[in-house]
Amino acid sequence: MDIQVGDILKMKKQHPCGSVEWEVLRIGADFRLKCAGCGHQIMIPRVKAEKNVKAVRRE
Repeated sequence: MDIQVGDILKMKKQHPCGSVEWEVLRIGADFRLKCAGCGHQIMIPRVKAEKNVKAVRRE
C-alpha cells in the first residue's frame, strides 16, 4: 500500500471522538497518526494500520 506523510486515512473503525479520519505524521515500521477530530496522536504498527484502512486521500 502506498501511503505518504500528510495523507488522510479513512479507517474501518471510528475513534471514540466519532472521527474515522487520521492524518499520517510519520511512516516506517510504525505509523504515527493524528485523529482529524480531536487531535489525539497514536503510534500503530504498519501491518495493523494497513489492514484497517478503507481509503487514502492525498493532501
